[in-house]
Amino acid sequence: MGHLSTHVLDTMNGCPAAGMRVTLEALDHDGSARTIKTLTLNSDGRNDGGPLLNVDTMAVGRYRLTFSVAAYFREKGVNLPEPAFLDVVPLEFGIADAAGHYHVPLLVSPWSYSTYRGS
Repeated sequence: MGHLSTHVLDTMNGCPAAGMRVTLEALDHDGSARTIKTLTLNSDGRNDGGPLLNVDTMAVGRYRLTFSVAAYFREKGVNLPEPAFLDVVPLEFGIADAAGHYHVPLLVSPWSYSTYRGS
């Protein structure tokens, strides 16, 4: 059954990014974005409510996950410059198979990030 999930790891502190704010948007053909949900990651760096999209809401299309990186690290007491090197990290991706499992992890520090299609 199709679903979309995410998991964020704080590579600076070696822990899940508990408390980070994330927004999921659907991207329309005209370039506009429609917010699907905004959430705060739990103690494991995941969504408390399970998948971001499930079998009922999963659809072929373009999406964007936006991660509030600078706000997260500032809340952790990290002294960041103004403006921060990374403020928000937007990841745009496509879902080609609504029955597929799409996992979008983010490994992040105040100065770098990495992502991939996970399992």
